[in-house]
Amino acid sequence: MGGGVFTYLVELSNHLADRYEIMLAYGVRIETPSNFKEYFDSRIQWRYIENFVRPISPFKDWKAMCEIRRVAEEFQPDIIHLHSSKAGVLGRIAFWNRKVRLFYTPHAYSFLMDNYGPVKKQLFRGIEWLCARSHCVTISCSFGEHEETLKLTKRAVFVHNGIDPEELERIVGTEEDAGKTNAPEKLIEAEKKPIGQSENHKPVIYTVGRLCYQKNPALFNRIAEQFPDVTFVWVGDGSRRELLKSPNIHISGWLTREEAIRTAEPYPVFLLTSLWEGLPVSLLEAMARKKVCIVSNVIGNRDVIRDGENGFLCTDFEDYIKAIQKALADPCEALREQACRDVERQYNIQHMAETYDRIYSRVKEGQK
Repeated sequence: MGGGVFTYLVELSNHLADRYEIMLAYGVRIETPSNFKEYFDSRIQWRYIENFVRPISPFKDWKAMCEIRRVAEEFQPDIIHLHSSKAGVLGRIAFWNRKVRLFYTPHAYSFLMDNYGPVKKQLFRGIEWLCARSHCVTISCSFGEHEETLKLTKRAVFVHNGIDPEELERIVGTEEDAGKTNAPEKLIEAEKKPIGQSENHKPVIYTVGRLCYQKNPALFNRIAEQFPDVTFVWVGDGSRRELLKSPNIHISGWLTREEAIRTAEPYPVFLLTSLWEGLPVSLLEAMARKKVCIVSNVIGNRDVIRDGENGFLCTDFEDYIKAIQKALADPCEALREQACRDVERQYNIQHMAETYDRIYSRVKEGQK
């Protein structure tokens, strides 16, 4: 219940609430909004899983699995959809021999995460391979993730993540509303000037996300140091904020989703230095708002961005420097328009929800 997965669950659940009775069994993280239930359709039911924890913890994991089984016994679901690696493992074990239909979406496989050593990665890959022997169908959120899934099991499909561009438009509101958030006052005063510029008429480059190893804040800082006359904004917070040392970087702190979207609205260039991704919602939102998107060449990002056509893919430090120099010198209007069209045509929530509905409907109709 945090980051892009939270947004994904909000959009998908709300778009399916008319046709399905939905219960969300969930855990919370530091970035989970305190009012998270207000984002969801009022018909959605909730069960808190007390022992859901991110690290491997045999005792808590066993207790969480027992909690999940009790929730299923109470709710008697026709379909169980597991989200993220931890829920994917616990859920597939908990319902291994049950008749209920299982689906699993990794939202970025743990064995692809660079913060783990080779031994632990192999362990995670082995666990995923073993769990894939269950009757569960894996639904990947990008084609790259789907390719990795096919190495584990043939019971696999993929459905692109999607967003609601009209909702973004509503959140942003009028141009005068852009930048109105509860972010620290010094950030607002420095950054709420005309589109794409700070108070000192410096260009602004931003990112959105947790300040964690995955998002590679060390590289973000290194890039910022190369452009002292450019303002860099990190919309979010996290345990690695001390890595952002360059004086031209501003950190917003934790914001609600609406505040984050409004904060980012005036900034013309979106920078994503992630070491791995599933299919980042923040990237789709930036594309929909016609930003110049400069992103790392990893699964998820490269499934959406076509280098030089609707954004820039960067493999090394020099690629980022060249892409930013181009973005600062050229409005890149054709590129930004193409990015927006791609979201409207392929990565929209309506398409995503309809595809999930077709998959779920086959279960209701008794098809495989």
